[in-house]
Amino acid sequence: MAIKKYKEDFVLLAEAGFIAVNQADEDAALKLFKAAELLDPSNILPKLGFGYLHLHKLELKQAVKNFEDVLDKDPQNDMAKAFMGLCLSMMPDAIAKGEKILTQTLKSKDPMIKEMSGSAIEFVDKFVKTNPGPAGKGK
Repeated sequence: MAIKKYKEDFVLLAEAGFIAVNQADEDAALKLFKAAELLDPSNILPKLGFGYLHLHKLELKQAVKNFEDVLDKDPQNDMAKAFMGLCLSMMPDAIAKGEKILTQTLKSKDPMIKEMSGSAIEFVDKFVKTNPGPAGKGK
C-alpha cells in the first residue's frame, strides 16, 4: 500500500508542520499535520502540532483540548503540559491552574521545556496578572 511507502517520512512531516506554524503558514501546517496523522494515527505528535497551531492563533480553548488529548494518551508529556499551562495562564478564569502546571514543568529534565516554562511564568507575572494602565481602564 502507498501509505507504507511514506511511513518513514512521519517525523519529517510533523517537524515541517511545526516549522510551518512558526512561519505563520496555517494552510501548510494543517496539511503537514494531517499527512503525519494519516501515516501514524496513534502517534500524539500531530495532535500536539494542532494544539501548537491553535496556541499560535490564540485559540486557547481549542489548544487546551488538543493538549488534554495528548496528555490522555501520554500523561508524562512535559511539552503538552507546558503548552497547556501557557494557554491556561492566559485565560482569565484559569490563570492559577496554568501557573501551577508551569511551575511543575519548570522542573522538567528537558532544558528547553524548563526555559519555556520560566519565560511563560515571567510573562504571566509581567503582563497577564498586572492591572491595566490608564488606557485599559473603563470609564
